[in-house]
Amino acid sequence: MLKRCAEIWDEVRNKKPLVHCMTNYVTMNDVANIILAAGASPAMCDHPEEAPDFARLAGSLYFNLGTLTSEKKAAMIDAAVVARETQKPVLIDPVACGVIARKKEVTYRLLSIGSIGVIKGNGAEIKSLAGMESQARGVDSIDKGEGTEEACAKLAATHGLVVTATGERDVVAAAGRAALLANGTPLYQEITGAGCMAGGVMAACLAVAPGEAWAASVSGLTAFNIAGERAARLAGMNPGTFRTLVFDQLYKLRGQDLVKEGRVEW
Repeated sequence: MLKRCAEIWDEVRNKKPLVHCMTNYVTMNDVANIILAAGASPAMCDHPEEAPDFARLAGSLYFNLGTLTSEKKAAMIDAAVVARETQKPVLIDPVACGVIARKKEVTYRLLSIGSIGVIKGNGAEIKSLAGMESQARGVDSIDKGEGTEEACAKLAATHGLVVTATGERDVVAAAGRAALLANGTPLYQEITGAGCMAGGVMAACLAVAPGEAWAASVSGLTAFNIAGERAARLAGMNPGTFRTLVFDQLYKLRGQDLVKEGRVEW
């Protein structure tokens, strides 16, 4: 299975898909640049009068609910309708849905449209959406991880999609199957936007393998985590240096590296 994930990763660089992003203003530049480093082409188009038309052009869509304005909400809903009509895969990151009721409401509204193929969040966000008790501090999870696999499986079965929860070990679940990802580094917790960037990389993989959302999600997240491990070894305990090196290391990463360095339990 990891071999297929590696093939998906190389396809991103070969095909250079267009990823339509509506992400938060805090991390927009980082998300655009990490998608470029992965080999794809980002577009940060979130105006309601432009987003639906742009959705027709993209290989995949990435919705991030951080800094969610009313205008951006409208753009996401209209773009999601187009994505359903054109069968474009959509990944959503329900940032802070466990502590802000409006974020959960918008997430459920987007899910009801029927175009969301992947939900990616931290453990607290995923458990909240699954109706389980969770712990969060603003946009950050302080959940200890118990029940995360159960929450992912429950949410995946309920909505018929792929659910990813990031944490000490990342979980990627779909109906009847799950993968546990062990790559990564604690330094991702010391910079802003690591989760947002991971979502962008996953969306790039989703664009080249829309019918394999589970494998594409594992591919993108494993690649992002390996890049983080490599960057951390070079940066030491220097978060600013680490941030820059993540882009460099992801840019250099190839499918054969995923096979060699990926630590995934299927």
